[in-house]
Amino acid sequence: MKQSRKESFAKRLATIALAGVLCFTGITAAAGCNIGTGRTGDAKDTQNENEGGLWDIFDRLQGGKEDKKDAEAADKAFLEKANYLKLLIDMYFWEDTKEEDLYEGMYRGLLNALGDPYSCYYTKEEYAELMESVEGVYCGIGALVNQNASTKVITIVRPFVNGPAYKAGILPGDIVTRINGEDVSDWDLDLAVKHMKGEQGTNVEVEVWRAAESEYLTMTVVRDLIEVETVTYQMLDDSIGYIYVMEFDEVTAQQFETALNALKKQGMKGLVIDIRDNPGGLLTTVCDMLDLFLEDGLIVYTLDKYDDREEIRATPGSVGKFPMAVLVNGNSASASEIFSGALQDYGLATIVGMQSFGKGIVQSILPLADGSAVKMTVSTYYTPNGRCIHGLGITPDIEVEMDEELKHMVVVPLEKDNQLQAAVQEVKEALQ
Repeated sequence: MKQSRKESFAKRLATIALAGVLCFTGITAAAGCNIGTGRTGDAKDTQNENEGGLWDIFDRLQGGKEDKKDAEAADKAFLEKANYLKLLIDMYFWEDTKEEDLYEGMYRGLLNALGDPYSCYYTKEEYAELMESVEGVYCGIGALVNQNASTKVITIVRPFVNGPAYKAGILPGDIVTRINGEDVSDWDLDLAVKHMKGEQGTNVEVEVWRAAESEYLTMTVVRDLIEVETVTYQMLDDSIGYIYVMEFDEVTAQQFETALNALKKQGMKGLVIDIRDNPGGLLTTVCDMLDLFLEDGLIVYTLDKYDDREEIRATPGSVGKFPMAVLVNGNSASASEIFSGALQDYGLATIVGMQSFGKGIVQSILPLADGSAVKMTVSTYYTPNGRCIHGLGITPDIEVEMDEELKHMVVVPLEKDNQLQAAVQEVKEALQ
């Protein structure tokens, strides 16, 4: 990651802790369902850089002196009411309560009141687990899952080959309905993932609805250590390279560059990059990957509620130019859409497949002083040509729907993958 980019992101965020005003490094994610984070800069440096800006934000939020008085009065009323409610609970609620549980519930309620499915509160333990998940190693069932933001339906996108879920018989498209007997219909994805993770060798019961068979199936999955290989690659016929990117984690940019260099050494003349079912991940990672292809210019920019614009720009790339196609589908979200949208805008790749998911908003994870954190939607991102894709997605240059019989296969043979073959054919024609 380039230092200029680190500095840019480090200057972006200041965190207001629950127990006072503290500045921390912001962790910016462009994730869809599998939220990722990227550490940017040093917390102490960030505090110094943002000290003045933090009070500017207060001024902008609170307006003039009268507005500040009104805000102070509202804050006082809020604290008085919260303390009174706590007193009523202590006096009248029929069971003993834990203060910590009440406070955690209040924090969650503040974020839930935003009405934004992507904003939430993490306890110290939940935040630690979140950090673990983006490092590419964890104990769980070994499956990529997503959630419909409106219906909260949790779907298995893909079980990892030879992983616990795969061995238990879970298939792509299975809808998760219960975990260890608990109904997950109103759970957030983070909570469901937390319950599917656990100590290595322990069991978790996962009930799914399988539409193809019109029945509920309950499978016992033995949790195991999952080491996520986010990038795989191979050389296809006619010297066309193929790289599959599962998600944009901390390790992905380096794995991607390694794959590119290996294929170039094998004489690659054209390339297909497959980001189907890729739910997104780290904004910093996808920008580092795009930087390999772009000579200069804008990679992506964001606009926040004040119309402040934050740009990420490229430096001269090292890969060189060759015919290229990018595969997308309806599960390609967020960082995947930044990747495909930028290459499409610059005319560096033909986009093949189906309309992408359409998540064009950015979440920032803001660590708090006590080890907890909040995740909030803070801005909207735009492709280099100024396209806002939120709710719209990336439209393929060549639309190809996957054959119906392939949709629920865990592993689709490359020679039978009609979308991939369409992308390969496009690259071949460009070579000719």
